[in-house]
Amino acid sequence: MTTVAEIEEMDRGRLVALWLDLFRAPPPKSLSRPFLRRILAFEVQARGMGGLPKDFQAKLARAAGEGASKRTPALQPGGRLLREWNGVTHVVDVTEQGFRWRDQTWRSLSAIAREITGAHWSGPRFFGLNGGAGR
Repeated sequence: MTTVAEIEEMDRGRLVALWLDLFRAPPPKSLSRPFLRRILAFEVQARGMGGLPKDFQAKLARAAGEGASKRTPALQPGGRLLREWNGVTHVVDVTEQGFRWRDQTWRSLSAIAREITGAHWSGPRFFGLNGGAGR
């Protein structure tokens, strides 16, 4: 097995050859030699120690799976958003033109959230569409 000390002495050609051997795919073309060395050194050490710990692998898998579920769902005309703020329930209707709140049409939820709170908010977060406020 290759050592970290050997990786430090390798030229780009040998680094690419080691990458191909370890990952069975070519490295990204834009990756600099120092980055190639760091990644290869980490991989050699991880494999030498038996790989990443199982609990860390599980955390990585969970984090990778959560990315898709955190996206803001597509809002369809006819939908309705409710949010209580300082004892007042705010109702926003989704329309073809944008969002209807207090008999006015708004282009963004963030503008409505800012109007309600007086502070800068992400509209989807304020209305709880991506795991944000109110939870």
